[in-house]
This record gives sequence, C-alpha cells and structure tokens, in this order.
Amino acid sequence: MKPNGTSLNTLSTNGIHLNGNGHNHGLTDELVDDMGDNHASANLETPLRDDAFALDDDLKIDLIEEHFREIMTILGLDLTDDSLKGTPRRVAKMYVNETFKGLNPANKPSTTLFENKYQYNQMLVERDITVQSYCEHHFVPIIGKAHVAYISSGKVIGLSKLNRIVQHFAKRPQVQERLTMQIADELKRALQTEDVAVIIDAAHLCVSTRGVNDTASSTLTAAYSGKFDEEATRQEFLKYVGMKPTM
Repeated sequence: MKPNGTSLNTLSTNGIHLNGNGHNHGLTDELVDDMGDNHASANLETPLRDDAFALDDDLKIDLIEEHFREIMTILGLDLTDDSLKGTPRRVAKMYVNETFKGLNPANKPSTTLFENKYQYNQMLVERDITVQSYCEHHFVPIIGKAHVAYISSGKVIGLSKLNRIVQHFAKRPQVQERLTMQIADELKRALQTEDVAVIIDAAHLCVSTRGVNDTASSTLTAAYSGKFDEEATRQEFLKYVGMKPTM
C-alpha cells in the first residue's frame, strides 16, 4: 500500500532526496558518525516535516512493515521462518502505536488544573519517573529516570499527569537535552508557572552497546526556571531527589 499511489522511495525529507538505493547524498560515513556522537540539538522542537501526519496510522504501519521486511531480507534473515515472519508487522505496530506515539500531538495528555485548596506553597517533587526513549541518531533505547518539581502559582494538576507529560515527550526519537527542555516547557505551560525543575539521569544504549561500549556511564541533564534559578531552592530540590547538592 502506497500513499496516493506513490512509492516511498520518491519521498524526500528535510531537503535530502531519498532515491531508490536509500543513500543520503552529501553525507560521508565520517560525518554521519560525528553527528551521531553529538547528543546536542539546535532545535527545541522535534524535527518534523510539514506533512508528518498526512498519512493515517494504519497506512504508516503498512509502509513500515513493508520496508522493515526489506531490511531484514537485506540482512539475510529467512522471513519464512515461523519466528520471523511476523516481525515486520510487530515492529511497525510498535513504532507507530507505542515507541514513537509521542510524535503525534493527538496523543498529548490533557491537563486539567485544580484550585490549590490547601494553599500549599512549597515545591512538589515527583521523582524517579521512568524514562524510556530512543536516541534519534541510532534508534536504540535511552533508559533512565526523571525528577520533576514545581511550585504552585495557585493551581495544581493530578500527580499522574506529571508522569504522562514525561512519557509523552519520551515516546519519540530524542536527544536528552531536548527531551529535558521539552518536559520543562510543557510543565510551565500546563501549570501556568515559571517555577519548574527537571532532571533526567539516563543511560544511552548507543554508548553502552556500540561504539565505546561503556556500560557504566549515565548522562545527566537539567532545566531550572523561576524560583529554581535561586541557589537555595535548587539545592532543596537536589536534596529531595537524593542528589548531592552543589556548593
């Protein structure tokens, strides 16, 4: 099944034409490797084409299944084997419905604000939120924990919404710096306060299972705004999440 009868091989992305043999012209292997080792990003927004949602999910699954089957065939796998023949469909459904569902703004969690009836004016901290994302440079997992906090401006949200916001932005190809900032920006918007803090501590499988093969390291990123830019408030937050305060 093809979008409007057009082969996927004729589609282009970000101005780089993808021809029949799948080469990205103008990128050497050395440049590709260097870009993959750079975990920073110039864009706060996840890079998406204007027509990112022109195809419905069912068609995306059909197309991904077709092309993942081709990848497996190129690798030499026998797709007539009972264990493998359903893999292209399983991967396609996983990508669209689970792993990368955060790409679609329709899946963004709704946030309802409530009056802060208890007049609680100290920071609220939700720590050890599971982060399961995918590195956009190698499409392998980023696994770790997020700690988030905010100080109410008069409104609060249900605690589970903090987890859902983290999970929504994690469910897309990511770099950790961008993920941290996206979560912080959404918390500020949803909570109507600038007093927000986010820390992510995560292991990157692109570091531990390939390249340098370092299985012991993790990456820390943080975003502070409002009152969390003040030293005392930030140190209190670090103490609550079990991290050694900085001097």
